[in-house]
Amino acid sequence: MGMKALKADFNNKLISKPDFIVRMHDCHKVLFEYADFIRNTDIQKIEVVDGQVVTTSREHGIKMVCDPTDRRIAPIETLNFGHYEKEECDMILRLVKDGQNIFDIGGNFGWYSLVIAKKKKVNLFTFEPVPRTYGYLQQNVALNGVDNIELFNFGFSDQAQELKFFYYPEESGNASIANLSGTEGVQSIVCQVRRLDDFVQEHDARLDFIKCDVEGAELLVFKGGLQSISRDKPVIFAELLRKWSAKFNYHPNEVVELFRGIGYRCFTVHEEKLVPLTAIDEQTVETNFFFLHGEKHKTEIEALAVAL
Repeated sequence: MGMKALKADFNNKLISKPDFIVRMHDCHKVLFEYADFIRNTDIQKIEVVDGQVVTTSREHGIKMVCDPTDRRIAPIETLNFGHYEKEECDMILRLVKDGQNIFDIGGNFGWYSLVIAKKKKVNLFTFEPVPRTYGYLQQNVALNGVDNIELFNFGFSDQAQELKFFYYPEESGNASIANLSGTEGVQSIVCQVRRLDDFVQEHDARLDFIKCDVEGAELLVFKGGLQSISRDKPVIFAELLRKWSAKFNYHPNEVVELFRGIGYRCFTVHEEKLVPLTAIDEQTVETNFFFLHGEKHKTEIEALAVAL
C-alpha cells in the first residue's frame, strides 16, 4: 500500500495511530537507503521538492529534474550504473575549447549540454524536437543557471519538413522518426525538422563541435549539414547503433565513409585515449564515436590517439 493510501486509511480511522506510524516508517526507509546507495555513484544529492525529484551530480554539479516515467534519463542511469557515459564526457571536455560553437543535436534532458556549459566558455546551440522532453530541457537549463545555452524546439534531417516522431515516455531518449521501441505504449507526435546547412547559413554560425544522438537518423542529419561540415571541419561525436540505423536502411559504416571522404578519421574512446577505428562490424561493442579531421585536428590526434 502506498503512502497516500495509508494516510487516507488513517484519516478515515481504518488503522490506528501506532500502526500508521510503523507502516509509514517502512515507507520512509527508502530515503535512508538512498543516502547510503548514492555514496559510490556520481549522484551527490537527491532532493524531493514539491512534486519533483531533483538530482545533483557529484563531479560537475549538474542539477536535473527527473521525469517520473522515464527509466533511462542520465540521473537514473547514473544511479543504476555509477556514472553516465563518463569516458565520453571526459573526452569531450578535452576536445572542446573556450570560445567555440557547440551544436547538441538531440539534446534530450540536457546532460551533455550542461556538462559542457558548466566547464567551458562556449556558445551552445541545443536542439530537441519532442515537446515534453523539450520542457524538461528548459527546466534543467534554468535550474543550473547557465546563460550560454540557446534552446531550439526542432530537430535536423536531410530536408526541412514536419515528420511523425515515435515517442516512448518510459525511454524518451529513444524518440525517433522510426518506431524503435515497437511497444504498445509508443506515442506518435508531429515535430519539425530542418537542414543543418540552412540553420548555419541563417545564423551565420561556425561549427566547431557537433554532438549528434538522434536514434538512427544520424546519416540524414549529416547529409543535411555536409556543406557546413566540409567547410568548418568540426569535431563530431555521434551515437551510431547498427540496430537503429537498420530501421533507416543503412549501416553505420555509411557515416564513417561519408566523413572519410572529406578527410575525417573515426575513433572510439578507451582509458582516456582515442582508439582509431576503420569500420564498425559485428565485433564492435562501442556505440559512441568521435570523428576528427586528419589535418585540422592533427594536434589533437597526436596528443590523444593511441598509435597503431
